[in-house]
Amino acid sequence: MKMILTGNEAMARGAYEAGVHFAAAYPGTPSTEILENIAHYKDAIYAEWAPNEKVAMEAAIGASIAGGRALASMKHVGVNVAADPLFTFSYLGVNGGMVLITADEPGMHSSQNEQDNRNYARFAKIPMFEPANSQEAKDMLKQAFDLSEAYDTPVLYRVTTRVCHSKGIVMCEEPKEVPIKKYVKNNEKNSPVPMYSRLMRIRVEERLNKLAEWSENTALNYIVKNGSKIGVIASGGSFVFAEEVFGDQVDYLKLGFTYPLPLKMMADFAKGKDKIYVIEENDPLLEDAMKQMGIEVVGKSCFPYTGEMTPDVIRKSVYGKTLETIHIETEKAVPRPPTLCAGCPHRGFFYALGKRKNTMISGDIGCYGLAFAKPFSAMDLSVCMGASMSIGHGAQKIFNKASEASMRVVSVLGDSTFLHTGINSLMNVAYNQSNTINVILDNRITGMTGHQENPGTGFTLQGEPTKEADIEALVRALGIDKIVKIDPNDLNAVEAALDWAYDQHEPCVIITRYPCVLKTFSEADKAEFKGAFQSKCSIDEAACRGCRLCIKVGCPALSFDNNLKKAKIDATQCVGCEVCKQVCPFDAIDKEVKHD
Repeated sequence: MKMILTGNEAMARGAYEAGVHFAAAYPGTPSTEILENIAHYKDAIYAEWAPNEKVAMEAAIGASIAGGRALASMKHVGVNVAADPLFTFSYLGVNGGMVLITADEPGMHSSQNEQDNRNYARFAKIPMFEPANSQEAKDMLKQAFDLSEAYDTPVLYRVTTRVCHSKGIVMCEEPKEVPIKKYVKNNEKNSPVPMYSRLMRIRVEERLNKLAEWSENTALNYIVKNGSKIGVIASGGSFVFAEEVFGDQVDYLKLGFTYPLPLKMMADFAKGKDKIYVIEENDPLLEDAMKQMGIEVVGKSCFPYTGEMTPDVIRKSVYGKTLETIHIETEKAVPRPPTLCAGCPHRGFFYALGKRKNTMISGDIGCYGLAFAKPFSAMDLSVCMGASMSIGHGAQKIFNKASEASMRVVSVLGDSTFLHTGINSLMNVAYNQSNTINVILDNRITGMTGHQENPGTGFTLQGEPTKEADIEALVRALGIDKIVKIDPNDLNAVEAALDWAYDQHEPCVIITRYPCVLKTFSEADKAEFKGAFQSKCSIDEAACRGCRLCIKVGCPALSFDNNLKKAKIDATQCVGCEVCKQVCPFDAIDKEVKHD
């Protein structure tokens, strides 16, 4: 059976065909759809969203040790969170096969950095696969599980944005029936206390030596001969891009199993070549391996260190020009900076917060990261998931120490991010007696990555009703006594909450609670937020004075007619949040009657 699948869909299919029993992840572009598609195979695979990547990795480790084939998937920065259990699990080895999918993002399309997670394979001393297209994404995943069990090792499975999201024709097969292996207590294998882990460390090196031999002989690494004196070495998506540029004018060494590298094959490929291009995204891992063998290659001296090695990038690097295309007069293009959606419940809060003086705003990873931009200018920094409260705490301690007590820190993060790693951060704030203002923006869903469930939504990945984490109760349990909960669309309530918070001399928390405008409402949502998003706002042109204050709330449904000197509301975007209505000093904005 043939199907047209994205790489993410193909990996989900590969997990199904490989007989995977357990899968866990935390959503993050470009990896999100892997687990979303695995969830459809609910009769064969148990799949779940974890609160964060470390928990997903640990749950998969438990499933593997118990005898099931297990998979964890995450975006590249998520592996940083999961690295702690990963490195030790490398020493333990598996029972049922275990694969960790890392979805890297050269070009940083939706990520805060561009780290190259190929380094994790070498660092953790585990084998690594790199598929180049959807067919390979499915097939190699099956081989990864077989290799995991054959060599008693977790496997790193590296894909990139283009592999995840591009589509291709995939030949699908029937799933493999893989029985769950028997669990046997074995402290020497599963308890990494020093007396055992020293022996494990030796076994890891022995395993790598055996895998190096396997790498030299696997069909995943192969040479394409076109009778050329010029060679190209590449892996993953870079190989596909290189093929598009060079066609049959060069010889290729295509690497699909990239740690341990097939060093002998790489050296043999170089013999008789006048020039060898090594094309890889981000770090020069393949290039360095060639140079360490004394083989001169053309790598980062020609190709950029950052971004994707797309055909245009390769052509410009090698030939100094790209293919002719339509010329676009970029100076005439209207800039369209990213903005919060019309009706976003974060808008009212950031509109108010951005006007506060003597304030440092510590942000986090989520839709609300867009608050850094105008007209809000209400976010000063962000680093990684769950860090806003920890960073805010450290900054406030310095401001206090420098006798700048009037300088206040407001730490902001979303509900999913709070449950991801923000709990520990807020615990630190309470434990170390900070006086930061902490804000949890509860929009009832994991919004930025496409509305995935989380422990605060009341539903599992596979749609089962479950216990809903009580954020306010969690905050109190961490030691915070000063808590206020508000509707962020009510600007008076927002201002009052901020006034209250700035007056506190101990840590406090503001919880804004209102659903994402794009969220599908559950029955509980319908009961709590009656009438939400069921009406629109309109402007009375006679009353509008053209002051533009409403425009400053940054809603994409609002615009200004320079001919009429009046504000306008696009009824197709407006959802009636009323933030603009509250800002208008002339009562020129009102709500229309409710609609179905």
